[in-house]
Order: sequence, then structure tokens, then C-alpha cells
Amino acid sequence: MLKYFTSGESHGEALVAFLSGLPAGLEISLEFVNRELWRRQQGFGRGGRMKIERDTAHILSGVRHGRTIASPIAVLLENRDWKNWQEQLPVEEGDRKLHKRVASPRPGHADLAGALKYNFPEARYVLERASARESAARVAIGALAKLFLREMGIEVLSHVVAVGAANVEHEVPWEKIVASCGKEEILLNCAEPEAERRMKEEVDKVLRTGDSVGGVFEVVAHNVPPGLGTYVQWDERLDAQLAAAVMSLQAVKAVEIGAGVAAAYAPGSAVHDEIGYAKSSTSEFAGFTRTRNNAGGIEGGVSNGQEIRVRGYLKPISTLRRPLQSVDFETREPVKAAYERSDVCVVPAAGVAGEAMVALTLARSALEKFGGDSMTETSRNFKGYLEQLKNY
Repeated sequence: MLKYFTSGESHGEALVAFLSGLPAGLEISLEFVNRELWRRQQGFGRGGRMKIERDTAHILSGVRHGRTIASPIAVLLENRDWKNWQEQLPVEEGDRKLHKRVASPRPGHADLAGALKYNFPEARYVLERASARESAARVAIGALAKLFLREMGIEVLSHVVAVGAANVEHEVPWEKIVASCGKEEILLNCAEPEAERRMKEEVDKVLRTGDSVGGVFEVVAHNVPPGLGTYVQWDERLDAQLAAAVMSLQAVKAVEIGAGVAAAYAPGSAVHDEIGYAKSSTSEFAGFTRTRNNAGGIEGGVSNGQEIRVRGYLKPISTLRRPLQSVDFETREPVKAAYERSDVCVVPAAGVAGEAMVALTLARSALEKFGGDSMTETSRNFKGYLEQLKNY
């Protein structure tokens, strides 16, 4: 079983991510991991924090001589902003006069709900852990999951399909997504230049008004074989696991698989993907074909051989330069919500974090199906399954 969790605070000394269950012998590229971290930090509308942090992964355990050794992997991401917060957030008692309170909760953030849950007098500790800074740790271990999936020919990338009112209305082919993600300068990671121009206008608008803007990212898993996940138990369905994984990201308020939303308003004949058969020596998997992919690559909780497409719907960032109305924690008097340095649009970055969560979910599902304590064993089992599909 692939297991993972993260630790650390937004302005603490470091983030730490733990990943256990990868087979021994998987080749690890730190260059690839660090590029994934770089991709997360890009995008028009990011805040001042991105000028401070230059995330790089420091692997503490579980990898030796460039390959996994089956023991748990720990990855450290240093927070460079920590030097500005050592007196405000010391591990020991420190000087209470230097403590930087979050005196009024921000509407839309975890501030108030977290303070009530943990009985905090204000929201500093809530902000520190609920912050999307934590997603950097997920991206680091998600990159390791991507490297594992690559051994099976599976690739995972994302692109932006909407920012505010600007959107892409058609399905974007894999090749365009690859080209967009491969750029050295990332604006909004939209694969359609005209749509990206309109998206930038949406960000410019909120930059002028002190507001923030949300949007939609789509994660695409390419070349996924049929048979990952199962319909036999509710929590083993692949779509359920992917929905939970993407929904767990900060600010995601809805998840869609395939054409799920539009399908609810359409007749079945316009929704379900008709099946054909074109067996040949070059056929992928079992040779069955589809005329479209409204199912998003999953039917009955099981991957069906099509691309898996998962969309995350991101609400606008809740920290606003023009704060909304709130209440002071101490006096209960009406005040404006607290403000700290923040982004105004994070949809491209959220897409990269979404890739990490999809990759981790697919890697876990693949390991559950193919098993193996070493990559030699896992690869052998996977190749045997591919032969089974070809002979079906």
C-alpha cells in the first residue's frame, strides 16, 4: 500500500513529505522533482511569496545511489521565508509580544472553523497549516509517483480550462497539453492562446480592484490501462478516490470527471461513449475503441483504457487586498478581515498540485493491482497483464 502524508507550516522552518510503499529500484531524478516544484510556483497572478521561495527537494531517506531502496522516503523543502518568522513562530515559548496574531477570520478561509475546532483564541496556527503552501510538499512526492507511473508508460499533466469568466469550451488534445506544460515561461498554462489572453484579462481585472479570481484546471492521465480500481466496494472505486484526492486540495470546491456536469443535463444517447473494436498488432491494450470520452476514462469505478480526465473547480483565494467584513476574535466587534501577502490567481499552480494528487492515487491503485517489492517484479507483473489484455 502506498502511504503518504505531509508536515510543516506555511511560515515554519520547512515542509516535510513522507512516502512509503514505492518498490525498490525505481530511478529517481531530482531534476524532475525540482522542475515540478518550479512549475507549481509559476503563473500570472502569483504573490510576493514566490519571489522569496525557490523550492528544491532535499531527500533525507529512502533513496540511495539514485534509486529507491523500499524504505520510507522523506523529502525536506526548506522555507526560505522562515528567517523572517523565527521570532513570531518559535518552537519554544519565545517572546509573546512578538507573536503575530490573525485577529479577524477571513471569510472563505479555515480561520474561524479551525479556531473554533481547536479552541485557539485567534487564527495564526490555523493559517499556518491550512495554507496552500502545504501543497508544495504534495508536489514533491507526487513527482516520485509520476516517475513510478512512467515505468508503465503513464503520464500525468494538467492545463487550465477556465479563469473567471474566460474558458475553453472544447476538449483539449493531449499533444497541446504537453506543449503547454513544457514551456519555460508559464503564464496561465492554458493550451489555447486566445483563451489564455482572455484569462489574463480576468486576472488583470481583479488585480486592479483588489479582488481575487478562481477557475478550473483539468488533470489528464494519458495511457492508463483498463482495470485500475474496482466496483466491488464503495471506497475502492477509482473515481471516488480521485475525487477525494483532488477535493483535498486547498480552495477546490467541486470535482468533475469527464463530462460529468454536462452529462447530468443531457440524454443518455448523447452522453455514453459508444464502443467499437479495431484489433491490430499496434492496438493499445485490448483493441476496444471509443468515439469520445465523456466518461473521463472511468466506468463503474474502473479505468477503461481511455484518458482519465479530472477537473478541479477552484474558488477565488480568500485573502483579499480589499478585505471583506469580519469580526475581531477578542472584542467580537465588526472589523475588516485580516490580510497577509497573497496571490490573486492560483489556478495553474493548483493544476500542478492536482497532478500530484492524481499521480499518487493512480500509483497506489497500480501497486494494489500489480504489486511487487522491486521494480523488476512490478514491471514483470505489469507486462504480464498487458499480454492478458492483448490476448483477450
